[in-house]
Amino acid sequence: MAKLAEWYRIHFDDRAVVRDVSPPSGEPWRDEFAWTDVVRVCFRAGTVLESDELYIFTSVRPESYVIPTEADGGAALVGEIVRRRLLPADLLIEAALSVDRLFCWPSIKGANEKTR
Repeated sequence: MAKLAEWYRIHFDDRAVVRDVSPPSGEPWRDEFAWTDVVRVCFRAGTVLESDELYIFTSVRPESYVIPTEADGGAALVGEIVRRRLLPADLLIEAALSVDRLFCWPSIKGANEKTR
């Protein structure tokens, strides 16, 4: 079976993030979202058998964009999200050290609260 990074690729530039996906047993697809549309980022710490995932919410659709961190470019995207201050570094560190938990910024309750 093909590794996730072989068929799920993430690219980004100053304007947007692009998901370029060619699943081994499905049709390839591609989409993108603009950095300026991002309103909330969640990091779900996976288990030993599951990838960690990013859930990126934008102002242009109600559902999030789900991106496994094991995707090609996933680690670089996590770094860029922290650099852009869309997810605080201390929250990401706490998330990375946990198992099967969801961490979001900002929380639904308010921009100054963290969901853990």
